[in-house]
Amino acid sequence: MKNFALNRLLLFSFVLLISSQAQSKVRLPSVFSSNMVLQQNKEVAIWGWASPAEKVKITGSWNNKTVETTTDRGAKWRTVIQTPVAGGPFTITIEGQNTLVLENVLVGEVWLCSGQSNMESSATHGYSFNNAKEEIANSDYPNIRLFHVEKATSDSRQEDLTGAWTVCGTETMKTFSGTAYFFGRELHKKLDIPIGLIHSSWGGTAAEVWTDKEVIDADPQLSENAAKIPVYDWWPMKSGSAFNAMIAPVIPYGIAGAIWYQGETNTVAPLNYRKLFPAMIKDWREEWGYEFPFYYVQIAPFKYDQPYKGVLLREAQFKSMSVPNTGMVVISDIGDISNIHPTNKQDVGYRLGQWALAKTYHKPDVVYSGPVYKEMKIEGEKVRLMFDYAEKGLVAKGGDLTYFEIAGEDQQFVPAKAKITGNTIEVFNKKIKKPIAVRFAWDNIAEPNLFNTEGLPASSFRTDDWEIVIQEKK
Repeated sequence: MKNFALNRLLLFSFVLLISSQAQSKVRLPSVFSSNMVLQQNKEVAIWGWASPAEKVKITGSWNNKTVETTTDRGAKWRTVIQTPVAGGPFTITIEGQNTLVLENVLVGEVWLCSGQSNMESSATHGYSFNNAKEEIANSDYPNIRLFHVEKATSDSRQEDLTGAWTVCGTETMKTFSGTAYFFGRELHKKLDIPIGLIHSSWGGTAAEVWTDKEVIDADPQLSENAAKIPVYDWWPMKSGSAFNAMIAPVIPYGIAGAIWYQGETNTVAPLNYRKLFPAMIKDWREEWGYEFPFYYVQIAPFKYDQPYKGVLLREAQFKSMSVPNTGMVVISDIGDISNIHPTNKQDVGYRLGQWALAKTYHKPDVVYSGPVYKEMKIEGEKVRLMFDYAEKGLVAKGGDLTYFEIAGEDQQFVPAKAKITGNTIEVFNKKIKKPIAVRFAWDNIAEPNLFNTEGLPASSFRTDDWEIVIQEKK
C-alpha cells in the first residue's frame, strides 16, 4: 500500500511539473505571427504571456538588438521594440523558457479596417463587388499582408482573438474585405512598401457595438439611443460587444491609422450619430494613445423606409469631419439606390487611399476630396455658396445642376435653379424674394451631379439647422 501511495504521489508530482512547464511557455496573442507587418520606424508594442517573474527577450533580425522584459504576477509581459524603415523579410525571436521564431515578417504601414457589411463584403461574400473573378486572379501581392479577425462578442474585454496573418494572393484575397484590399493595394502601388491590413468588421452592426460600453453608458443620450437599435438574429446589438472581442485584443498593436465603412444600421437614430461617431473615434484614439488618421466612407444613397433618415446620417458623417485628422469619402456617384451594398468597392478603396496618400503620406498633387460646403452669402434674391476643395472650379456633369432647394422666412423649401460661377454657386428661385437657406441633395436617394473639376462628388448639405421630423412613409 505504501508503494502504491508513493507511486501515486510521484505521478501526481510529475503531472504538476509537466503542467507547470506547459503553462510557463512564452505565448503571443494571435496578432503576432509569422507573415505579419509591423509599423515602420516606430516604437511598437509587443506583448504576451509566460510564467510570473520570467525574463523574456525579444530580438529583431533587422538590427539584432535584444530587448528584455519580465513577466508580471499576472503572467503577462509587454514591452516595445524599435522598428526600422520599411523592408524585410525579417525574423523576430522571443525567448523565455522556450523560444518562438516569427518568420517572413515585413515592416511597412499597418491599417485597421472596420465597419459593417460594406466593409466586410469580399469576392466570395454574399455581397460581392464588380469584376470579382478578375480581381482575384490579379491579387498576387506578396508584400500586402492580411489579418482577418473572426467574428466574436464579449461582455468584457478579451486579451486575444481568432485570426492569423496571411500573404495576399488568390486564396487569401478572395475571402478578405474588398474595400480594405483595394485601399491597401492603392497604398502599396503608390508607396512601394509593405502594407498590413487588419480587418475587423461585422455586417449589420451599429457603431455602438464597436464603441467601449463605458463610453456609451457615461452619456445619457448615447445610452438611451443605444436601446433603440432594432434586434435581429444575425448580428450583435449590445454596446461594446464587438469592441471587446474584435478590437480590444489588438490594442495597442502599432497602426498608421484606421478606415471605416459603416452607418446604414444607425439610420434608425441618425441625429444620435453626430455625437456617437466622434465619441467612438475619440475612444479608439485614447485606447491606442495617439491621434491616428481616421478615414471613413459616407453611406450611399438608398431607398430607406423613412424620409430623411439616410441623408441625416450622411449629414452626421459630414459634420464629423470637424474631428481633427479625419477624412470622408463621398460615393453618391457610385452607389445604387436599390442596393444597400453598392458593388463598386474598387473606387471606394481608391478614394480612401487618396485621403491617406495626401494627408498621411503627404504625396503632392493628390486629389482626395470633392467640394465641401463652407459658407453662404445672401445677395439680394440669390444665395451664393462657397466651397473648400474647389480651387480649380466646379462642374455639373450631364447638364444643369440638380437637387438644389431654397427657402425663405416661411422655411418651406422649393426647387431652385443653380448656376456655377467659378468655384462658387448661385442659387435662386424667382418666387423666393428673400431667401435665407439652401439645401443640396437633401433626400435619401439623391444622386446629384455636382463635382469639382478633378472629378470627385460633393456631399449633400444644408445651410440651415431647422428641426427635421422623420416620419414613416404612407
